[in-house]
Order: sequence, then structure tokens, then C-alpha cells
Amino acid sequence: MGTYALSAGYYDAYYKRAQQVRTIIRKSFKAALDENDILISSAAPSAAYKIGEKKNDPLAMYAGDIMTVNVNLAGLPALVLPCGFVEGGAVGLPVGLQIIGAAFDEEKLVKVGHIFEQTLEGYNFVPPLITDVGGASA
Repeated sequence: MGTYALSAGYYDAYYKRAQQVRTIIRKSFKAALDENDILISSAAPSAAYKIGEKKNDPLAMYAGDIMTVNVNLAGLPALVLPCGFVEGGAVGLPVGLQIIGAAFDEEKLVKVGHIFEQTLEGYNFVPPLITDVGGASA
């Protein structure tokens, strides 16, 4: 697929345009990080889904990663941490928090992540393991 996208007839249509979009994303993050030490966002557009819930919907599973793609395109470091649970049947479903830093600023991310873990109430809560999901052991 990569060879196809880089071939003479498709270079401008695909690769060059993708690089232009990537540059716009990088500039946007740089502007935001010039004004802030770190950026915080959710790690996914929703809480985790139940085991097997999306197995027949690969597009929905792919969409679950949409919040982390832009950070990867920008080439920036990010740290994802669990930040709580929402109702989801017998067991709460985890919600993720994404901390984004400037290029080569991983040390700051780890420090902020550590502070977050130390101050979050109930952070050490671990939901019970589900042993029977749809008739199969997890």
C-alpha cells in the first residue's frame, strides 16, 4: 500500500497531502504547548466497552483510538492513565485520561502522571475479575 501511495501518479494526491495535514497538526500542538506546560484530554471518546461488545463492529473499535492518533501524528509524547470508572453492569468500566507533553519532555509527563496517581481518590480500586463472559471465561 505504501508503494502505491508513493507512486508517481498518487504522490501528490495522498502522501504530499497527508504530510501537509501532519504539519498543520504539529503546528497546532506546538502553539498549544507554547502556552501550556502539558495538555490533558480523554484517551478515548467513551469509556471502555464490555468484553465482546464491539467484536462485530471493527469500525467502532478503530474509532476508540481516535483521541490518540493526532498525538502520534504530531510525534509528541503522551501518557495514558486510568482516571475513574463509569457504570457498566456488575463492574465499572474504566475511563482513560491522556496527558500530552512537548517533544522530548517525557520527564515532565511522568512527574505529572505520578502526582495525578497520588492525588486521585480511589485510584487503587481494582474492579473484580469477571470469570464468565457470555459463557466463556475471561
